[in-house]
Amino acid sequence: PQPHFYTIPFLLLFPPKVGCFPPIPTASPTVRATRNCHAEVRQAAEMAASGEFKNKSELRVFESTDELATDLAEYISQLSENSVKESGCFTIALSGGSVISFMGKLCEAPYSKTVDWTKWYVFWADERAVAKNHVDSNYKLTKDAFLSKVSILNSHVFSINDHVTVEDAAGEYEFAIRQLVKIRTVGVSERNDCPRFDLILLGIGPDGHVASLFPHHPALELKEEWVTYITDSPKPPPERITFTLPVINSASNVVIVATGEEKAMAANLAIAGSKENSDSSSLPARMVQPTDGKLVWFLDSAAASAREVSNGGSENAM
Repeated sequence: PQPHFYTIPFLLLFPPKVGCFPPIPTASPTVRATRNCHAEVRQAAEMAASGEFKNKSELRVFESTDELATDLAEYISQLSENSVKESGCFTIALSGGSVISFMGKLCEAPYSKTVDWTKWYVFWADERAVAKNHVDSNYKLTKDAFLSKVSILNSHVFSINDHVTVEDAAGEYEFAIRQLVKIRTVGVSERNDCPRFDLILLGIGPDGHVASLFPHHPALELKEEWVTYITDSPKPPPERITFTLPVINSASNVVIVATGEEKAMAANLAIAGSKENSDSSSLPARMVQPTDGKLVWFLDSAAASAREVSNGGSENAM
């Protein structure tokens, strides 16, 4: 079966009190069931890179995680191709957790041979303050599952300094990104001085956190910092660095991946909004609102299951 695509109007600067998104429409005209999945993905990626999807977001639901991974790989490869044509490079910021496992598809044919890996610049939207060879390191996870299998230049991989305090690591990481913005390796937002990454790839936790931005955490309120640190993560390890919301929301493209039933409720609330849970800080994923970019949600059928319940079981197409 082919994935279902929902194009949702993206409420930009003044989201309603009930959340960032209106309820997901269920009428059949809003559903695009693709006959040629790769062609549709290619078109969507090109439109995203060109800005044609400005002020909108999109939801993609797949029957299996394998279908999700395949479509995500195609989407990322097309964004990469378009960004390289436009600016000469592709800047991507990754998160940790299960999201990285989906990058493995890019190591397979045809992407392993067709993607221009030498033009990739890799960053992390969040990282745990542990040694690079530690089992909890997002860098190690990414290296083992992805970086070691493609020909991205070592000088284009920007990880945190694991030999200093978490505070110093955050400061150094922001400084490094600022230097790359100065020379325009990383783009800059036209609305502020924030870096404009071509793609920020995020997961979502059962509590609705993204990157290392957790519910009700003071880090959600930061406006000037690009990178910050926390020492009280509700899930171990406690010390982490993370991009701030202004940086995430300045990206050209943001993808949030949710798989499994344990992510279903958080994903549904973030996408559709909820009158019973209208405090955005209680659900950081709802605060991801690219100001001049495109947000795409990738869900498997398990993560989309809560949408059926919230819509009274009307979305049987899932």
